[in-house]
Amino acid sequence: QVQLVESGGRLVQAGGSLRLSCAASGRTLSTYAMGWFRQAPGKEREFVAAISRSHGNVYYSDSVKGRFTISRDGAKDAVYLQMNSLKPEDTAVYYCAADSGPAYTFYRGQNDYWGQGTQVTVSS
Repeated sequence: QVQLVESGGRLVQAGGSLRLSCAASGRTLSTYAMGWFRQAPGKEREFVAAISRSHGNVYYSDSVKGRFTISRDGAKDAVYLQMNSLKPEDTAVYYCAADSGPAYTFYRGQNDYWGQGTQVTVSS
């Protein structure tokens, strides 16, 4: 069993930056593909980014490509989402997820473990 805990969400102005963190307890994250989803009020959950176990492959949704960067730190057993040039439409609860399958299928949302989410609010 893996427990995921997100942190770093807060209120930020448009154009600003945030870094979200995802830490785990229970098992090491090194054996999982990791990623982020988000859900805005009244909208369905959407894929944001994913990273493979080896760090070599990363995937992004078109809406965040070029602005967000996903990374992982094996020593700290954590995953990060660096968000730059934030827009009001990035406002959402951001969820960290882990999956035993490949990172290229992460976007399907059928992941093994989920965190509780962290709120990101971007003001205009």
